[in-house]
Amino acid sequence: MDLLYENELIYGRLLTIDQPHLIERYNRALTAFGFKATELARFNIDRTGFSPEIAAELKDPSYLDPNGVNRRFIILTPDQATLPVVHTQFSNTSQLMYEFFSSNARAINALTIKDVIFGEIEDSVSIVNDIEDLLSINQVEFRVLSAENVMGQAAELRLLVDRLQNEPNTWRDDDLINRMVDLAKVTGDIRENSLVPDKVVFRHSAFWTSHFGGIYIFVDDNTTTVIGDSAAPGFRRSRPWQVNYISIKDADQVFQFLAATGRIELPRGSWIEQSGYLENRGEMIIRHLIQTLEPERNLSGIDRIWLQTWIHANASLINHDGTWPFLNAAKREIAQTGQINLSEIDPARRFLVVRALPSHPDAWLVNQLISDFVPWDFLSRYIFNKQGFYADYGRWNPAYQEHVVDILKTTYLKDKEGLRRRLYGLTS
Repeated sequence: MDLLYENELIYGRLLTIDQPHLIERYNRALTAFGFKATELARFNIDRTGFSPEIAAELKDPSYLDPNGVNRRFIILTPDQATLPVVHTQFSNTSQLMYEFFSSNARAINALTIKDVIFGEIEDSVSIVNDIEDLLSINQVEFRVLSAENVMGQAAELRLLVDRLQNEPNTWRDDDLINRMVDLAKVTGDIRENSLVPDKVVFRHSAFWTSHFGGIYIFVDDNTTTVIGDSAAPGFRRSRPWQVNYISIKDADQVFQFLAATGRIELPRGSWIEQSGYLENRGEMIIRHLIQTLEPERNLSGIDRIWLQTWIHANASLINHDGTWPFLNAAKREIAQTGQINLSEIDPARRFLVVRALPSHPDAWLVNQLISDFVPWDFLSRYIFNKQGFYADYGRWNPAYQEHVVDILKTTYLKDKEGLRRRLYGLTS
């Protein structure tokens, strides 16, 4: 993974913590969680406060994610709101943290001036044993603490202010007045500074979790749909009257579900032709076939002319695989008719020519699911399914690893928003 790290393709865009007072605050949170204080003078954190350097020091990559549920967080600064989440077992941890930051911006801004905020994103379960446990998670609550108990002291001060305003002769109580002065030295003017988060409960909407080899859960008005390994504990046994279960190995059922619920954009000339979507798929499959046939080949510096020459020289292999000819036939059909008749196409190949409906709230999650059916498209895997990408990367030989890193650097990292908008229609 060193090559990925050096090129900011893993643990990229994290926030460096090297100021002594911030390290001290982070240590207060660590010790509150039962860990040793760090001896590092510099480390990086993500939106949740997770640090790969701290994880390595503690020899515990899940130090903020015990049992894969009830995710812990450490907030040192409001600047964490814009960071990625680089270690989680739930795909929507990032969104939940962002909503918490957005809904409680005033309190977080005020509290982090003097204190560290930490706690847990509490689910309704403490450990996941089967799919029923996942289905029982309808909402989460942020249990919020602070090392210096600034929030608790603010609440005490507000109570004393209420007493002073509403109880006759309270202003004569010197002990009460002195206590208010001491509290105000810590909290500041609570009439101006909101020091208690207002919103701590959030809905747990559609998500992916790494439990049981990877489970997708989609929530609609009347039905919840589970897509995953049919061997997962509780599959088709948990709430069969409420839940639609689909094996992730059943490409036809997965596709029909996504199409019926309006979560995918079917292949139409209106977006296919201007996006370069099929052309990108074509380049990805050719690079994959080269790696399969000639695993030790140095792919640095190859261009489109070289690729075209390789395609002609290896026509038999390409035709046997069938993906490249299918994509070319799809482009011709779209150019002639403006669409593709998917009913006559093998279900697994349908995922080659569709993308998530960009306007759907589940667009990122759906693109992740699509990438599971097109694992050789390392670009879409990296954008939407980093856990899957990193697993794939570990199985590649060094030559192909270097090639993939080079492609990601010169395409995706160069203009992330532009590429996501062009290929996938996403504006954020």
